[in-house]
Amino acid sequence: MVSGALAGVIFKHLWKRASPTHRDDSPKALESEFGLGEVLIAAALQGALFALVKALVDRGGARAFERATGEWPGD
Repeated sequence: MVSGALAGVIFKHLWKRASPTHRDDSPKALESEFGLGEVLIAAALQGALFALVKALVDRGGARAFERATGEWPGD
């Protein structure tokens, strides 16, 4: 949950800076005022950020587990 919330905050900040209109909200697929390209770019950026933040949080948790127990989780 924490990684999802963090990724959402990062995405909103990046989208506000990167969007041509500097809108606070990213375009949704069913909003007709946005072109397909802008919708696809927003979706790709959002997906990539969520995956990146999730990987960082998972990896950090695994390292903390290894420090505490001496074993890598799942080995």
